[in-house]
Amino acid sequence: MVLGYVLPLIALTLPAGRWLDQVGRREALAVSVAGFAAASVAVGLAPGIGWMIAARVVQGAFAAVLLALVPVLTTIAVLPEVRGRAMAVVMTLGPLGGVTGPALGGLLIERAGWPWIFFLNVPVSVLVIALGWSSLAAGDRPVPVRAGDPARGWIPGRARLVETALLGGAAIALMLALSLGAGHGPGWLALAVVAVPLTLAWWRLPDGRPVRELLRAPGMPGPHLALLAEMAAVMSVQFLIPFQLQRSGTATPAEIGLTMLAFPAAVMVTGPIGGALADRFDGRAVAIGGAAAVTAGLVLLVPAGTGWGPADLAWRLAVAGAGAGLFAGPNQTIAMGRAPRHLLGTTGATTSLARQLGVALGPALAVTTWSLTGYGIEGMRASLGLAAVLAAVSVLVQVRGARPVPPWSPLPLQKVTERNVLCMGDDQRSWVGPGGLRVTAVRLTGAHRVWAEFAGVHGASALLATRDGAFVGRGYYPSVAELGEVVDLAELHMR
Repeated sequence: MVLGYVLPLIALTLPAGRWLDQVGRREALAVSVAGFAAASVAVGLAPGIGWMIAARVVQGAFAAVLLALVPVLTTIAVLPEVRGRAMAVVMTLGPLGGVTGPALGGLLIERAGWPWIFFLNVPVSVLVIALGWSSLAAGDRPVPVRAGDPARGWIPGRARLVETALLGGAAIALMLALSLGAGHGPGWLALAVVAVPLTLAWWRLPDGRPVRELLRAPGMPGPHLALLAEMAAVMSVQFLIPFQLQRSGTATPAEIGLTMLAFPAAVMVTGPIGGALADRFDGRAVAIGGAAAVTAGLVLLVPAGTGWGPADLAWRLAVAGAGAGLFAGPNQTIAMGRAPRHLLGTTGATTSLARQLGVALGPALAVTTWSLTGYGIEGMRASLGLAAVLAAVSVLVQVRGARPVPPWSPLPLQKVTERNVLCMGDDQRSWVGPGGLRVTAVRLTGAHRVWAEFAGVHGASALLATRDGAFVGRGYYPSVAELGEVVDLAELHMR
C-alpha cells in the first residue's frame, strides 16, 4: 500500500515538473486535484487489496503533479516582497498535517470507517479547484513552449512513456533496496545499483534536457543538495528516537508520542519566523542558520544513553525542529527564485524529488548503520552521528555555494520593453534606490494581475514600485514614462 503510493510519487515527479512548464497553471491544478480526488474515491470503494493498490498508484501519480505544482503557484501568486513568508507557510503545513493527520484519522476511522479517510479528500478538492479556477488566469504559463522542447502537450507521447519507464524502474530498484536493506540486512542495498544505468539512460534522453539545464544553472545545485541532506538527517532521527525510548524502557507509548511532537511543534513556531526574516534580510543566511541549528540539535543527540528520558530528548529535538523551520521556507524560496522562468515547474519537481529521496534514504541509512553493531547503543550513537554529519553537509553546500550569476545582461530601466518583461521572471530583473525603493519588472499573472487591475493597469506586463514592501503611488505602472512621474529614475541602479 505504501510503496504503491510512493513509487509513482518518485518516478513521475520529474515528468510532472516538465509537463507543468508546458501547460496552463489553472488547468494543471484542476486536472491534478480532480484526479487525486477521483483516485481517493477509488481507494475507498476498492473491493479488494489489488484494486486498492492500483488506486493508490493512480493517487500517487496525481500527488507527484501536486507536489511539484504547489511551490510554483506560491511563487507566482504573491508579491516578491512576501514570497518568503508565503513559502514558509506552505512548507510548515506539511509538519502540521503530519501531527494532526494520525489523530484526526483515528477519530474518523472510529466514527465513520477507514474509507472516509479518502472520501474526505473530495470536498477539500472541490474547494481547491474552485479557488484556483477563480484566481488563476486561463492558460497562465511563463513562456510559450519552445520548438526544441520534447513531449509537448497534454497527452503523453512515446518519449514521455519511455522517460517514465526508466525513472519508474530506477525508483523501484531504489525503494526495494532501501526497504529490503532495512528489514533483511544491508546486503540488499546492492540492489540500488540497478537504478544507476536506468538513471544514466534517462539523463541522456532529450527529455532530461530541462533538468540538466536547471541543475547547471548558477546557484541551483546548492538548495537541492542542502534539502536532500537535511531531510535525510531529520528522517534518520525521527526514525531512531522512538526505538531509543522503547528500548530504554523510560517512557510509555503516549510519552514517546509527545516526545516526538517536540520537533514538528518547533517547526511550526519558527517556520513563519524564517519566512519573515528571509523577506527582510538575506534568505540564504537564514537557511544556513536554520541548517546549522539542525546540526547543533542532532549533535546534542549523539551521546544518547539508556538513562535518557523523554525530557532529555524532547528539548534536543526542539532545537533541531526550530532549525528545520528556519531552513525550509527560505531554502525553497531561494530555489524557486533562482530558477529560470520557463523551468519553474521543473524546479518544483526537482526540489520535491530531493525531499522524497531524503525521506527514503534517512531511515535506510540509520538502520544500516545501527545494524552493524547488532542494534546496540553504540550503533544507535553511530547512526545519530551520521545524521549529524548529513546535517553538517547541508550547511557546507550552502556556505560553499556561489551566489547565482543573473541569466541576463545589464539593461537600463529606460530601455525596458514589454517583450523584455515577458522574458523575465518575477524578482529576476529589479532596480533599487534610496530609502528602500525597489522597482521590479513583472508579468501580470496571478496576484500581480489582480493588484494591477485594482490600479487600473492592464496588459501582459508592468513595473512594480515599492518602498520597504509598500506600494509607491498606485504600485503598478504600464511604462517607464509613467513610473518616472512618481520616482526619480536617476536614483535607481540594477540589483
